[in-house]
Amino acid sequence: MDAAKRAMCTDDLLNPLTTTFVQSCIMLLISQFFHVVLKPLGQPGPIAQILAGLVLGPSLLCRIKKIGELFDQRDFSDYNFIVSFIFRILFMFLIGLETDIPYIKRNFRQASMIACGGIIACSAFGAAITIFVIRMLIINEHKLIFAHIIMIILASSAPPVVIRLITELKFHTAEVGRLAISSSLINEMSCMIWYDIVIAFTSGKMFGHGILCLVFTVLAVVLNRFLAIWYNRRRQNQRYLPGTDVLTILSPIIFFSFLIEEFGYNSTISCFFIGVMFPREGKTTRTLLHKLTYSVNNFILPIYFGFNGFRFDVSYLGSFRNVIVVVLVIVLSIGGKIIGTLVACHYLKIPRNEGVILAFILNLKGHGELLLIDVVPKSKAFDWWDDNFHNLVIIVVVLNTFIAGPVVSCILKREEKYSQGHNSLEIDDGPQSELRILFCVYSSRHISAKIGLISALNGFKKVPIRPYLMYLVELPKKRCKTNLMYHELEDGDQYSDEEDYGGNDVLEINDAVDNFSTETKVIVYIKKVVSSFAAMFENVCNSVEDFRVSILILTYHKHQRLDGKMEISKEGVRMNNQKILRHARCSIGIFVDKGQTGFQQPNPEVEQNVVTLFFGGPDDREALAFSKRIACHPRINLTVIRFQQATLGEQDNASISNDEVLLTISASEVENAIDNVSMEDFCKRYVSSGKVRYLEKHVNNGLETLEVLNEIKEMYSLIIIGKGARGYSPMTTGLSDWEECPELGTVGDLLASSEFNISGSILVIQQNRHSRNHHCCLMHD
Repeated sequence: MDAAKRAMCTDDLLNPLTTTFVQSCIMLLISQFFHVVLKPLGQPGPIAQILAGLVLGPSLLCRIKKIGELFDQRDFSDYNFIVSFIFRILFMFLIGLETDIPYIKRNFRQASMIACGGIIACSAFGAAITIFVIRMLIINEHKLIFAHIIMIILASSAPPVVIRLITELKFHTAEVGRLAISSSLINEMSCMIWYDIVIAFTSGKMFGHGILCLVFTVLAVVLNRFLAIWYNRRRQNQRYLPGTDVLTILSPIIFFSFLIEEFGYNSTISCFFIGVMFPREGKTTRTLLHKLTYSVNNFILPIYFGFNGFRFDVSYLGSFRNVIVVVLVIVLSIGGKIIGTLVACHYLKIPRNEGVILAFILNLKGHGELLLIDVVPKSKAFDWWDDNFHNLVIIVVVLNTFIAGPVVSCILKREEKYSQGHNSLEIDDGPQSELRILFCVYSSRHISAKIGLISALNGFKKVPIRPYLMYLVELPKKRCKTNLMYHELEDGDQYSDEEDYGGNDVLEINDAVDNFSTETKVIVYIKKVVSSFAAMFENVCNSVEDFRVSILILTYHKHQRLDGKMEISKEGVRMNNQKILRHARCSIGIFVDKGQTGFQQPNPEVEQNVVTLFFGGPDDREALAFSKRIACHPRINLTVIRFQQATLGEQDNASISNDEVLLTISASEVENAIDNVSMEDFCKRYVSSGKVRYLEKHVNNGLETLEVLNEIKEMYSLIIIGKGARGYSPMTTGLSDWEECPELGTVGDLLASSEFNISGSILVIQQNRHSRNHHCCLMHD
């Protein structure tokens, strides 16, 4: 007991351990204050957190004698180093785990050229000023290594800061944001590999240590992959892994990282690649993301950024010589990033304004440079590595972040397009671009068909889709519990009863998604929302904007019973769907699931016959664009049936005045022209190659249309159709007499009605109403 007391320094309350804890708590409080003040001004979280550390550090509060003595203890820096070391392991592993590997593979050429452009330009500037800095700082030994370190400091970028900034500014799902994250990761890893190579060739011993570090990294990757697969099988009846399993997974990472640091190398690359190589499917990854994301974003990174500001000492700028060196390094760092990035963007034909955004984002620092501060003195005793050079690096890091963050924020405020996603599938970049789609389910009975749709949409293997699944749970009016005590929790649960909402459906949905991801390697991002039906549509609409989805698939408010009849699930579901149809800023599909006889997941044993009904109009064109995504699936037989007006008889015109006919014709001419262009393009791409079967049906009125629908109702497992919005059409005259659910449109409501008794599932699509006017203006132009 006495030994434990001495280790924890219980006899001295103002010991380095408690001081580190107090420092972290104070920085969190101050950073929260700055965040509240600066957020309305558009400043991201890292700025507030660095300011908090700066206020607490030697620049301000530590100038007070008592506070300065508190944070100037003998072993205080060692504790800070250990805390930073563990924090760095966790957030670099999380960054690797969250890395969008398919996106980087598709855009590796662009991201690597942008990263290399900044590295080359900054390295050239660094080499040019090395002679000047050597004279200013009076460097006498190891000048070559010093030159490399100067170039690395100028060229590096900090992915933790970049990701945090981009997430705070809410454009992490935009194309330029994702490209910036990928480029910063490549930039950081390149600079760290560059530094490791320099260290490895300083001596034969360091080269041997480098080989051992590679072996340690491979061992950690193999061990964690084995543990992930094993835990996925072992914990099949649980949503999350218990804390002991998480600790078992993280322990080897910390252990091998410690060994790598002891051999004189930094563990950043190893932790990142362990995360990148970690299996994405299964509850193991879901648990790690669930447990690490909150703690890293709300505690670890704020404290880490606060440490950066805490190391800043404004007194270093009291010397005119030091001011010149700091200004020179910052100017060349920013200038090198701008020149190198703009040159790369010009070659890649990326707009100049996006190039400027990428340049300032990639100039964010605060990770690799701090690693040099911690690692370089341990690897070799360089005479020039003193307090002056240490302060130089810290000041460059802090000031670069202060400059780059607000500049990016101001540019994004002026560029509204970065706050918007794809408007619709019709005006998207085509099936060659990534499809971002959000599915909403209310129970586990809805998941099977949604997984089938995801599988069908994954026909373009070179361009995978990015599916999001939102499980919507109604919040009870009266809660049984508010917060659970620790002893009431099951292993792996959280401190809120919100985790209990959804019951067994949560486990069944997660198991179905896990099995699908393991089989197809398509990662489905799951999000659970617990809300009242009155406010649920707001959560869905906000997620549409945050995820920048092109289309949202809702669940019909009726479900199929065992006898085949349709029964209302909850009236609140229908009200929620109607609100989403009015407010969501994307295209929307309502999926009528006929679970027993309808659409299922395509597989080698069973083919799915799908038909798209095309009457004309923006919604039908959107349905046709959706059909392009499933046209190339090898186990789907797609047929497109176009309904065209045969002749306009006198009987059809009897109840319509001449003025109404003229207005109808003039209003439909533009739409008909767009319909013809869309259908011709579709036929050239898919029908002529034999991937899709194409039919035309000439009808005069709704009765003839009904006859055609009766002929095909048993032939297909899925019918895709636009909601309507085509104006007056003789082809659907009289079909609205059966109208029960206007949200499905005239034809969709007929197909979903109990009287029609169709066996296949139905997908009714509505094009984004918020972009309709803009799109029409573009077509007119």
